[in-house]
Amino acid sequence: MMPDDLRYSREHEWVRVDGAIATIGITSFAADELGDIVYVELPEVGAQLKQFAGFGVVESVKAVSDLFAPISGTVTEVNDALRSGPELLNTDPFGAGWIAKVELADATEPEGLLDAAAYAELTAG
Repeated sequence: MMPDDLRYSREHEWVRVDGAIATIGITSFAADELGDIVYVELPEVGAQLKQFAGFGVVESVKAVSDLFAPISGTVTEVNDALRSGPELLNTDPFGAGWIAKVELADATEPEGLLDAAAYAELTAG
């Protein structure tokens, strides 16, 4: 079940908006597809993200997958817990497994992403 308070990209990232700050992570669908995650390349604080451009990498025992920014903005914080515990992406992808917090460059961008129902439909196949 996808949380209803998030927006989703077709590349399987999620966004939770709180005022001007958006928290980004990967979905449980992505984590399940990747399998056991062993490494996460986090963006640098201060990095400028551009919507749908790559901003990091997730490595699992099965694959290496690029992370794509679901929104544009400036990275204000990264989840340092992922450096020593990348498996948080598998165990709690919508909570403790968040990847980065970003100051939104355009507050309307999240509106263009998928809602929970549309993302569930995308991943149902």
